Amino acid sequence: MSGQDEARERLTALRAATTARLAALDRSFADVVAAAEGANTDDEHDPEGTTIGYERAQVVALTGSARHTLGEVDAALDRLEHGTYGICERCGNPVEPGRLEARPTATHCVSCARSAAR
Repeated sequence: MSGQDEARERLTALRAATTARLAALDRSFADVVAAAEGANTDDEHDPEGTTIGYERAQVVALTGSARHTLGEVDAALDRLEHGTYGICERCGNPVEPGRLEARPTATHCVSCARSAAR
């Protein structure tokens, strides 16, 4: 199996897992909304009010993160199709194979990622 095939397999698996996670989060959000419908909406005096609000915010944040990951995966698949996958967007050098294995959506080599983090 070529490196491109392995990358496509990793990215496709990550995309499937992320899509499944989004579906589960959508179900969780629906459950939280349904729970809130039967709850007292007076958050100040209802001990469950802040819990429901917190759960809703947490599901929304996790959903946003999963959607972001899905976008990164789709962009990586697009780079793979166009022959630019594994090429650092900053310096044009190859992204280290170990980095791509650990983070298949990486767009920068280790050196550029370090300097960007500073």
